[in-house]
Amino acid sequence: MIQDKIHDIVGKLPSGVKLVAVSKYHSVPELMEAYRAGQRCFGENRPQEFAMKVPEMPSDIEWHFIGHLQTNKLKLVLPYASLVESIDSKRLLDSVNAWGKANGKVVPVLLELHLGAEETKGGFTDQEIIDILSEYVDADSAYSHVHIRGLMGMATNTDDEAVIDSDFSRIEAFKKNLDRMFPSLDGFTELSIGMSDDWQLALRHGATIIRVGTAIFGPRKV
Repeated sequence: MIQDKIHDIVGKLPSGVKLVAVSKYHSVPELMEAYRAGQRCFGENRPQEFAMKVPEMPSDIEWHFIGHLQTNKLKLVLPYASLVESIDSKRLLDSVNAWGKANGKVVPVLLELHLGAEETKGGFTDQEIIDILSEYVDADSAYSHVHIRGLMGMATNTDDEAVIDSDFSRIEAFKKNLDRMFPSLDGFTELSIGMSDDWQLALRHGATIIRVGTAIFGPRKV
């Protein structure tokens, strides 16, 4: 049962680590079962599906957007998202900032580090993130309508735990390096790594957010 799976995972999480129940492709009744089990944070990655689910669910849910976000879909996501985890290009960051300015809102975001071996994975290079944060912390920064809360990353899609461990070790070390480089960063505290098959390994590398779908809801229904 969904309830039992949530309780099992939450019971293993250290204090301060947030479980995002990845609910993409799953029905509102399934989400409500998770909600009745006490789950309040859900993650979606398809803007249209996300915008349809929000009004059908209770208002106290914390929604995270975790997928690739096209700039022409911002209006489907940004009014409702508590955190956009998947900022993977400067163009998207600029567009989210512009949307926030136009709508009087500061949008909390994570910067996605290109972490896994697959070329198809999105995200910034290390240097691109350093450049963005250098601009962000400047007193005259144009980024007044985004709040960069930390990093997100997806490990290589492999069963080799050593490869996954190496990926998580890299993003953990990079996050610590950024903390040293930019001590004035406000609220740059989040590290979103770990999914259904590797979240326990992610905890060893400082994860503050884990994104779990299949281990809660079962295989995707597409």
